[in-house]
This record gives sequence, structure tokens and C-alpha cells, in this order.
Amino acid sequence: MTIIQNTNSTAPADVHSYARPAEAVARHLDLDIAVDFHSHTISGLATYQIENLASTDKIIFDTRNLNIEQVYLGENRAATTFGLGEEDKYLGRPLTISIKPHTSIVTIKYTTQPGAAAVQWLNPQQTAGKQHPFLFTQSQAILARTWIPIQDSPGIRITYSARVKVPATLLAVMSAENPQEKNGEGVYIFRMQQPIPSYLMALAVGDLVFRPLGPQTGIYAEPATIDAAAYEFAEMGKMLIAAEKLYGRYRWERYDLLVLPPSFPFGGMENPRLTFVTPTVLAKDRSLTSLVAHELAHSWSGNLVTNATWNDFWLNEGFTVYFERRIMEELYGKDYADMLEVLGYQDLQKTMQDLGAGSKDTCLKLDLQGRDPDEGLNDIAYEKGNLFLRHIEHVAGRDQFDEFVNKYFNAFAFQSTSTDLFLNFLHQELIKGNKELAQQINPAAWIFAPGLPESFVKPTSRRFAKVEETYRGWKNGQPAAQLNTENWSSHEWLHFIRMLPEQMTAAQMTDLDHTFHFTTSGNSEVLAAWLLLAIRNSYTAADEALETFLANVGRRKFLVPIYKALSATPAGKERALAIYARSKPNYHAVSTVTLDEILK
Repeated sequence: MTIIQNTNSTAPADVHSYARPAEAVARHLDLDIAVDFHSHTISGLATYQIENLASTDKIIFDTRNLNIEQVYLGENRAATTFGLGEEDKYLGRPLTISIKPHTSIVTIKYTTQPGAAAVQWLNPQQTAGKQHPFLFTQSQAILARTWIPIQDSPGIRITYSARVKVPATLLAVMSAENPQEKNGEGVYIFRMQQPIPSYLMALAVGDLVFRPLGPQTGIYAEPATIDAAAYEFAEMGKMLIAAEKLYGRYRWERYDLLVLPPSFPFGGMENPRLTFVTPTVLAKDRSLTSLVAHELAHSWSGNLVTNATWNDFWLNEGFTVYFERRIMEELYGKDYADMLEVLGYQDLQKTMQDLGAGSKDTCLKLDLQGRDPDEGLNDIAYEKGNLFLRHIEHVAGRDQFDEFVNKYFNAFAFQSTSTDLFLNFLHQELIKGNKELAQQINPAAWIFAPGLPESFVKPTSRRFAKVEETYRGWKNGQPAAQLNTENWSSHEWLHFIRMLPEQMTAAQMTDLDHTFHFTTSGNSEVLAAWLLLAIRNSYTAADEALETFLANVGRRKFLVPIYKALSATPAGKERALAIYARSKPNYHAVSTVTLDEILK
């Protein structure tokens, strides 16, 4: 097998970074910072070991709203000149540092601003325990530059160490080797020996405890949450075994989870060794743990093999969704995985409808120049990417495709890849000159054309077919209490709710709610879907649940459609603005940037 070395000089240009890695590139970071909850700032030193590939007189880092106080060269820290360029709305400002041809060490003294977009500062009332403040970062896609001066491109990988000073009552954890208990001094040392891209730099500080789940797995959470989290994620070890069985050895030593406060904007973030996860998956029945399978799968697709630019985001997420579903199939059977496939396809249909069938943003290969790369973090990359890989599996055969994916992960391990490199590898290792197979796979139709090719196979589910039969009974007038819903999973309930008509009578809404208790559901996916129907049908019995949900959940996946639905009418828009004014402090900047646009 050919091992492909994707050097910085051959990697595609990243339009979302000022760095010039072909000239001078960072290889290792030693971070020495202090976290100040009073001023809501992080300050300290970022010391880089660099490689001056072109013997240039400057190296460029990405910054956004950082106060750069001084820059030094070498072990003796001799002061050097530096300059900050003009500010771009999304990219921030380039930090250009004067170096010498032989310079190998650059140290940047800096302080973040209180409004740093990556950093969420929570007061005690915004946490589960209500006693201590909390901090977490979210660096993806290009927010690492708001809390560290860094070459903020997924095509540039660094190893790192860190010394972090926090209040003595709190524990700090990072995307690195982590402590498992507080040390009383509030000083913690971290190491990440595998090279990672900047968007996987992560820090959290709070009143945290650790609970081991197995030899390689465990949970960090607030004391008030740890028991629920340990129950919900008890099968993490089985997921890890299933993943390794499919695509080879896990290369990051430990796989732990950190359960964050509700303001976390995503379901999960695949920070190496320590996935950050939303508490909205704590459904008390392990029904939403496919999210953990997804973040675990990122340990191969994304963390191990990384999209070189955000225009290639589908390489991270398409592979990860495909891998996630394979893990769930391995653990719970094909019928279970098929339900996830259908729900994912429904999400994709909704995204394509919102974007427009002919939109270039429905291509897998994107053009995000001049735009926030977060605009590409949607179900096109996730679900269309997954359908493309399912299509290849269907055409080539599962055994052949698994062999190809294993080769792919090994060939590009700890490197970045691009759509072009993927296509070359696909032709080299799977198609191998077979013109008929190439025509059947038809990569161009999937990657470079909008929408879905005519050849795609729509996912189906035997268990959902029974749900659809039950729905037809309800549609034909059968009362909710007489419907056959015995032993339904949350996926079946979600499918049922998504089938319900947008407009229903008050009697229909009341009958369904009184029978199935949707408004008081402990499952966030089911509740969010029901609340959308409640808004569209002016079902006032859910008003209190709606406001509580919006006040306490910061996950963008739920917030965006609910606020959009509220904003569809003048009265609803007024209500949405009132709720948002109260709830905005509980949301991360990743969510508020989107919501500000919806509610302006």
C-alpha cells in the first residue's frame, strides 16, 4: 500500500487562515496560561517550536480579538517586532512576527478579551451544581484564534503541552492527558503527544469529578450529573471495541467524556482523548448514545485523518456518520442502524429544502471563501457524505469498502487530506482502473453537483414501516390510546412525530399529549420535535415547557428551528425576542451568532 505524505507545501491553500505553512510553520506548542473568572480572561504565554522552511524573515499566526502584549525569539526570549494586520469579520487579524532564518522558538505573550467567541464563561447558576463557575472552549471551526494565537488551519498539526492555573476549588481538563482529581493548588499540567489541528484545542474548568467506566474509558461531570452520566454512557467500552474491530487500533490511549453544562452549542465535540458532550443526551434510557458513537468515530475520521480545509468538511463528517452507523449496527443490529439512517435522511431533506435544490452549498465540495466556515457545518457534509459512502459500499461490496477505508485511515494517519487526494486514493486503491465500477460510483455527481444523484438509494427501515402503519391508523381517526406503540424506542417516537401534519386541531394535539406525554418527555430529541408542532398549532399547554427548554438548552440543533418557527408570525417573533433576551446569557457565541441573524 502506498503511504501518502501530505506535506504543508502540497496541502491546498486554506482561505480561512492567514498562516503560510509552506514558508514557516509551528510544530509544537508549550502553553502557560492562567484562567481568571473575575475578569473573564485567559492570559499567559504561547511558546512555539517552529520550522522556517523557506528561511523567511517572518511567521504569521491567526488572532481574533486577542491582546498581543509582546513577542520573543529563542530560549532567552529576546524581544522582536510584530504587527497586527487589518481585521476581517470572520478571520480576525494576522499576527506577523519578525524572525531570523535560524529561529526555532517563538513566544507570544497575550491576553484574551472577555467576549472571546470560543470561550463560554458560566456563573454558578448556569451550572448543574449552582455553586461554582464554569468555563469551556469550542474551537471549531476557526475560533481557536480567539483564545490562543495560533496557525488556525485544519491542515496544520501540532503537538502541545500546557500548564494551566485555575482557582483551587476547580479542576481543569484539556484535549490531552488529563488529571482525574483536583490537586488543591489549581495548577494542572497537560501533554498531547499526537499532532492535532488547532480546532481540536480544548479547555474546560469547573467543579468536576471523574468516574471510570473501563480500562480506557471514563466520565468527567459535575457531581450533580455524574451518576446519570455514568449510567447513560456505560456502554462506551463496547463502542470502542466495536470501532477497533471495524477500522483498526484506537491511537489516542484513553477515550473519556466530559458532560458540559446545557449551554454547549453542539451535541458533541470530538476533542482528542476527551469528547465534550451535551447533557441533552442524558435521556435516562441510553437512547441517544449514537452521538457518543459519532464522536468516538471521529477518533479515526477527523482527528486521525483531517480535512485540510473547511471546504472539504464532508471528509470529516461523512466518514464519521458512516462509521457511527456501522458501530451502532455492530452493537444493536441492522434494524436499529436503519432507523438512524432514515432519520438522518429526513434531516438531509430538510437542509436541502432550506438551502434550495440547486444551491452550490448542497455540493459536498464547498466554496466558503469570504464566508464563515460554520455555514458549511450542516447535514450536507454529514448525511449526504454518509449516503455517498453508503453508495460506494453498495456498489463495491462491504468487504472491499472496509478494506479501502482501513487503507485510507492508515495512509493518511495524523495528516490532512482533501477531496482531490481522496479521489486519487479512491481510484488507486478501490477502482483500480475498473471503468464500469468508476461509472457506477460516479464520484463527480456526488461531490461536485448539487442535490442527490439519481442513483442514490433511499434508506428504509422495517421498524419505521410499522410506525407508519400506526400513523395511518391515527390519521384515519383511531384515538391515540388505541394505537400500537408498545416498546417503541425514541427513534420510533421521533419518526411518528415527524410524520404528524403541521396543522392539527386542538383536540388532536391534546389527545396525543395526554396519551403519550410529549410535553413532559425527558428525551430532548422527542421534546424538541413536539415543541415545533406546539408552536405551529398554538398549543398553549406546551408554553411553559417551551420557555423552560429554551432557557436551559444551548444546543444549536434545537434552538435554530424552534426560534425560526416562533419567528414565523409577528406575535411569535415578539415572544421569541422576549425569551431570547432572557436566555441569551445561557448560549454560546456559536449559537448566538446564528440566532442574532434569525431574530434581527
